Amino acid sequence: MNRWMWRTAAAVLVCCVLPGATSARTRGSRSSRPKAWQSDAQRFRNAPTEWPRRDVLDLAMRAYRCGRADGQFDSPILTVIDYSLPSTEKRLWVIDLAKRQILFHELVAHGQNSGDVYAVDFSNRPQSRQSSLGLFRTDDVYDGRHGETLKLIGLEPGINDRAEERRIVMHGAAYVNQRVVQRFGELGRSWGCPAVDRAVFPQMVRHIKEGTALFAYYPDPHWLRQSRFLQCNANLAAR
Repeated sequence: MNRWMWRTAAAVLVCCVLPGATSARTRGSRSSRPKAWQSDAQRFRNAPTEWPRRDVLDLAMRAYRCGRADGQFDSPILTVIDYSLPSTEKRLWVIDLAKRQILFHELVAHGQNSGDVYAVDFSNRPQSRQSSLGLFRTDDVYDGRHGETLKLIGLEPGINDRAEERRIVMHGAAYVNQRVVQRFGELGRSWGCPAVDRAVFPQMVRHIKEGTALFAYYPDPHWLRQSRFLQCNANLAAR
């Protein structure tokens, strides 16, 4: 490990894995330009190019509406993470649904054991050091080992509901920025937390703390079939 990496490791304390010089997987980047959406996302068809892909935003909106109907949150703020994209791309969006505006479009790290450049494995298990999928509710902010830290409440049983036990939180990190991507070809990795650029996080957290929705996506068939927030009509009808 060179001197730059040692200095970075000291700065970010313990909850990270610094990037290596090579990646295990390569994949072409995907266009995020919305088209004529025949979905819940259709009302955003005039949105700028940095919005999430149509299918991802459609699922995120479906989960958001279901969670809101379930009383989990009433804020119009929705954070979307698309883990099907590589860590080298901006794959986190903070969206003001009421104003139809992107507030933030940022890099975000995934867990050490979820993958290298691409996250491919996800878990709800303690000590797995993997990211979790599904719908979360943001909670309050506290001063932790990474500085300002945002608690996350996992809302999906068996998928992310052990987030508090696992201390899965959102925080800023020195290993999440474009300089790291340019130097190493990938971001560093967390112990499962969706870590973002620490220069951006203080502004971001003011918008998303205390009861907003966060939706983490990957095309995992088990989760897509099981998620009660993606099967909302049937779930509400069964009550």
